[in-house]
Amino acid sequence: PGQDIVVDNRHILPAVLENGLLINLPQRMLYFFRDAQLVAAYPVGLGKPTWRTPAGEFSVINKSDNKTWIVPRSIQEEMRRKGKEVKTRVPPGPDNPLGKYWMGLSLDSIGIHGTIAPASVYLFQSHGCIRLHPDDIEALFAQVPKGATGRIIYSPLLITESTGRIFLEVHRDIYNRGGVSRVALEQLAHEKSLTERIDWVQAEEVLRLKDGIARDITSIPSAGLH
Repeated sequence: PGQDIVVDNRHILPAVLENGLLINLPQRMLYFFRDAQLVAAYPVGLGKPTWRTPAGEFSVINKSDNKTWIVPRSIQEEMRRKGKEVKTRVPPGPDNPLGKYWMGLSLDSIGIHGTIAPASVYLFQSHGCIRLHPDDIEALFAQVPKGATGRIIYSPLLITESTGRIFLEVHRDIYNRGGVSRVALEQLAHEKSLTERIDWVQAEEVLRLKDGIARDITSIPSAGLH
Protein backbone atom coordinates (compact mmCIF):
# COMPACT_ATOMS: atom_id res chain seq x y z
CA PRO A 1 0.00 0.00 0.00
CA GLY A 2 1.23 3.45 -0.89
CA GLN A 3 3.74 2.23 -3.47
CA ASP A 4 3.78 4.16 -6.75
CA ILE A 5 3.45 2.03 -9.88
CA VAL A 6 4.43 3.35 -13.30
CA VAL A 7 2.79 1.71 -16.31
CA ASP A 8 4.70 2.32 -19.54
CA ASN A 9 3.04 0.74 -22.58
CA ARG A 10 4.44 2.96 -25.32
CA HIS A 11 4.83 1.17 -28.65
CA ILE A 12 6.23 2.20 -32.01
CA LEU A 13 3.81 1.83 -34.91
CA PRO A 14 5.53 -0.55 -37.37
CA ALA A 15 3.81 0.92 -40.44
CA VAL A 16 0.69 2.80 -41.53
CA LEU A 17 -1.93 1.13 -43.71
CA GLU A 18 -4.54 2.96 -45.74
CA ASN A 19 -7.22 0.65 -44.37
CA GLY A 20 -7.33 -2.65 -42.55
CA LEU A 21 -5.43 -4.61 -39.93
CA LEU A 22 -1.71 -4.79 -39.16
CA ILE A 23 -0.34 -7.40 -36.76
CA ASN A 24 3.31 -7.41 -35.69
CA LEU A 25 4.13 -10.84 -34.28
CA PRO A 26 7.10 -10.12 -31.96
CA GLN A 27 5.33 -6.98 -30.71
CA ARG A 28 2.12 -8.93 -29.97
CA MET A 29 0.02 -5.98 -31.12
CA LEU A 30 -2.83 -5.54 -33.59
CA TYR A 31 -3.49 -2.16 -35.22
CA PHE A 32 -6.66 -1.14 -37.04
CA PHE A 33 -6.55 1.64 -39.65
CA ARG A 34 -9.20 3.62 -41.47
CA ASP A 35 -8.32 6.32 -44.06
CA ALA A 36 -4.64 6.05 -43.05
CA GLN A 37 -5.49 6.89 -39.44
CA LEU A 38 -4.94 4.58 -36.48
CA VAL A 39 -8.39 3.77 -35.10
CA ALA A 40 -7.47 1.22 -32.43
CA ALA A 41 -4.59 -0.86 -31.08
CA TYR A 42 -4.93 -4.05 -29.05
CA PRO A 43 -2.58 -6.62 -27.48
CA VAL A 44 -2.95 -10.11 -28.91
CA GLY A 45 -2.05 -13.68 -28.03
CA LEU A 46 -0.26 -15.60 -30.78
CA GLY A 47 1.03 -19.00 -31.83
CA LYS A 48 3.56 -20.81 -29.68
CA PRO A 49 7.07 -21.20 -31.19
CA THR A 50 6.22 -24.80 -32.09
CA TRP A 51 2.92 -23.74 -33.74
CA ARG A 52 3.63 -20.39 -35.30
CA THR A 53 1.24 -17.72 -36.48
CA PRO A 54 2.13 -17.18 -40.15
CA ALA A 55 3.14 -13.85 -41.63
CA GLY A 56 1.65 -12.54 -44.86
CA GLU A 57 -1.20 -10.66 -46.49
CA PHE A 58 -4.75 -11.73 -45.67
CA SER A 59 -8.42 -10.86 -45.96
CA VAL A 60 -11.33 -11.46 -43.59
CA ILE A 61 -13.35 -14.18 -45.34
CA ASN A 62 -16.03 -14.79 -42.72
CA LYS A 63 -17.37 -13.46 -39.42
CA SER A 64 -19.53 -15.13 -36.83
CA ASP A 65 -20.49 -14.86 -33.21
CA ASN A 66 -20.96 -17.86 -30.94
CA LYS A 67 -19.20 -20.09 -33.46
CA THR A 68 -18.88 -23.83 -32.93
CA TRP A 69 -15.20 -24.78 -32.87
CA ILE A 70 -14.46 -27.54 -35.35
CA VAL A 71 -11.30 -29.00 -33.85
CA PRO A 72 -8.55 -29.44 -36.49
CA ARG A 73 -7.11 -32.93 -36.83
CA SER A 74 -3.69 -31.67 -35.77
CA ILE A 75 -5.10 -30.43 -32.46
CA GLN A 76 -7.08 -33.66 -32.01
CA GLU A 77 -3.79 -35.51 -32.35
CA GLU A 78 -2.20 -33.25 -29.74
CA MET A 79 -5.10 -34.01 -27.37
CA ARG A 80 -4.53 -37.72 -27.97
CA ARG A 81 -0.78 -37.49 -27.29
CA LYS A 82 -1.44 -35.66 -24.02
CA GLY A 83 -3.96 -38.23 -22.88
CA LYS A 84 -6.84 -35.76 -22.99
CA GLU A 85 -10.38 -36.38 -24.20
CA VAL A 86 -10.30 -36.01 -27.98
CA LYS A 87 -12.98 -33.57 -29.11
CA THR A 88 -14.02 -33.01 -32.72
CA ARG A 89 -16.25 -30.00 -32.08
CA VAL A 90 -16.98 -27.65 -29.20
CA PRO A 91 -20.31 -25.79 -29.14
CA PRO A 92 -20.62 -22.12 -28.16
CA GLY A 93 -20.33 -21.50 -24.45
CA PRO A 94 -17.89 -21.16 -21.57
CA ASP A 95 -15.71 -24.08 -22.77
CA ASN A 96 -15.26 -22.85 -26.33
CA PRO A 97 -11.69 -21.48 -26.72
CA LEU A 98 -12.80 -19.18 -29.57
CA GLY A 99 -14.76 -17.00 -27.16
CA LYS A 100 -17.81 -15.19 -28.47
CA TYR A 101 -16.49 -13.65 -31.71
CA TRP A 102 -14.60 -15.11 -34.68
CA MET A 103 -13.16 -13.54 -37.84
CA GLY A 104 -11.83 -16.16 -40.25
CA LEU A 105 -8.82 -15.20 -42.37
CA SER A 106 -7.70 -16.27 -45.82
CA LEU A 107 -4.55 -17.70 -44.22
CA ASP A 108 -4.95 -21.45 -43.74
CA SER A 109 -6.98 -22.30 -40.60
CA ILE A 110 -6.15 -18.95 -38.97
CA GLY A 111 -8.63 -16.59 -37.36
CA ILE A 112 -8.87 -13.58 -35.09
CA HIS A 113 -11.07 -14.41 -32.12
CA GLY A 114 -11.82 -13.94 -28.46
CA THR A 115 -10.69 -16.25 -25.69
CA ILE A 116 -11.90 -17.88 -22.51
CA ALA A 117 -8.34 -17.50 -21.16
CA PRO A 118 -7.72 -13.71 -21.11
CA ALA A 119 -4.41 -14.22 -19.30
CA SER A 120 -3.03 -15.78 -22.50
CA VAL A 121 -3.27 -12.46 -24.34
CA TYR A 122 0.18 -10.92 -25.02
CA LEU A 123 1.72 -14.40 -24.82
CA PHE A 124 2.67 -17.03 -27.41
CA GLN A 125 0.38 -19.90 -26.42
CA SER A 126 -2.13 -20.48 -29.24
CA HIS A 127 -2.13 -22.98 -32.11
CA GLY A 128 -1.52 -20.14 -34.58
CA CYS A 129 -4.71 -18.12 -34.19
CA ILE A 130 -4.77 -14.52 -33.00
CA ARG A 131 -6.50 -14.07 -29.63
CA LEU A 132 -7.91 -10.82 -28.26
CA HIS A 133 -9.29 -9.99 -24.84
CA PRO A 134 -13.10 -10.49 -24.87
CA ASP A 135 -13.79 -6.74 -24.62
CA ASP A 136 -11.31 -5.93 -27.40
CA ILE A 137 -12.61 -8.50 -29.89
CA GLU A 138 -16.17 -7.28 -29.28
CA ALA A 139 -15.14 -3.72 -30.17
CA LEU A 140 -13.07 -4.81 -33.19
CA PHE A 141 -15.70 -7.25 -34.51
CA ALA A 142 -18.23 -4.42 -34.78
CA GLN A 143 -15.87 -2.27 -36.89
CA VAL A 144 -14.15 -4.70 -39.26
CA PRO A 145 -16.29 -5.75 -42.26
CA LYS A 146 -16.10 -9.03 -44.11
CA GLY A 147 -13.61 -8.57 -46.95
CA ALA A 148 -11.33 -6.27 -44.94
CA THR A 149 -7.66 -6.80 -45.69
CA GLY A 150 -4.60 -6.91 -43.50
CA ARG A 151 -0.99 -7.85 -43.08
CA ILE A 152 0.90 -9.93 -40.52
CA ILE A 153 4.57 -8.96 -40.20
CA TYR A 154 7.61 -9.99 -38.15
CA SER A 155 9.50 -6.90 -36.93
CA PRO A 156 11.19 -7.37 -33.53
CA LEU A 157 13.30 -4.21 -33.95
CA LEU A 158 11.54 -0.83 -34.27
CA ILE A 159 13.00 2.67 -34.31
CA THR A 160 11.39 6.06 -34.89
CA GLU A 161 11.79 9.79 -34.33
CA SER A 162 9.10 11.73 -32.49
CA THR A 163 9.18 15.37 -31.36
CA GLY A 164 12.91 15.49 -31.95
CA ARG A 165 13.65 12.38 -29.86
CA ILE A 166 14.67 8.91 -31.08
CA PHE A 167 12.91 5.86 -29.66
CA LEU A 168 13.91 2.21 -29.91
CA GLU A 169 11.66 -0.77 -29.17
CA VAL A 170 13.13 -4.27 -29.08
CA HIS A 171 11.32 -7.59 -28.69
CA ARG A 172 12.54 -11.15 -28.33
CA ASP A 173 13.06 -13.03 -31.58
CA ILE A 174 10.45 -15.55 -30.46
CA TYR A 175 10.37 -17.47 -33.76
CA ASN A 176 14.17 -17.38 -34.24
CA ARG A 177 14.04 -15.50 -37.51
CA GLY A 178 16.95 -13.17 -36.71
CA GLY A 179 17.13 -9.40 -36.93
CA VAL A 180 17.76 -8.52 -33.26
CA SER A 181 21.37 -7.38 -33.16
CA ARG A 182 23.65 -4.34 -33.13
CA VAL A 183 24.30 -4.89 -36.85
CA ALA A 184 20.58 -4.92 -37.66
CA LEU A 185 20.03 -1.78 -35.57
CA GLU A 186 22.91 0.03 -37.26
CA GLN A 187 21.43 -0.79 -40.66
CA LEU A 188 17.98 0.41 -39.60
CA ALA A 189 19.41 3.63 -38.13
CA HIS A 190 21.40 4.27 -41.31
CA GLU A 191 18.30 3.82 -43.48
CA LYS A 192 16.49 6.43 -41.39
CA SER A 193 19.53 8.79 -41.21
CA LEU A 194 19.57 8.60 -37.39
CA THR A 195 23.01 7.07 -36.79
CA GLU A 196 24.78 10.21 -35.52
CA ARG A 197 21.99 11.13 -33.10
CA ILE A 198 21.81 7.86 -31.18
CA ASP A 199 23.28 7.18 -27.75
CA TRP A 200 24.73 3.80 -28.66
CA VAL A 201 25.47 2.82 -25.06
CA GLN A 202 21.78 3.26 -24.24
CA ALA A 203 20.81 1.54 -27.48
CA GLU A 204 22.91 -1.51 -26.55
CA GLU A 205 21.12 -1.67 -23.20
CA VAL A 206 17.71 -1.61 -24.89
CA LEU A 207 18.91 -4.37 -27.21
CA ARG A 208 19.99 -6.39 -24.18
CA LEU A 209 16.72 -5.92 -22.29
CA LYS A 210 14.35 -6.78 -25.14
CA ASP A 211 11.50 -5.58 -22.92
CA GLY A 212 9.17 -4.38 -25.68
CA ILE A 213 8.94 -0.78 -24.48
CA ALA A 214 9.73 2.20 -26.72
CA ARG A 215 12.72 3.78 -24.96
CA ASP A 216 14.46 7.11 -25.63
CA ILE A 217 17.97 6.56 -27.04
CA THR A 218 18.64 10.13 -28.18
CA SER A 219 22.24 11.23 -27.79
CA ILE A 220 22.65 14.34 -25.64
CA PRO A 221 25.13 16.68 -27.40
CA SER A 222 28.19 17.68 -25.37
CA ALA A 223 28.12 21.24 -24.11
CA GLY A 224 30.43 23.27 -26.34
CA LEU A 225 32.44 26.41 -25.52
CA HIS A 226 30.96 29.69 -26.72
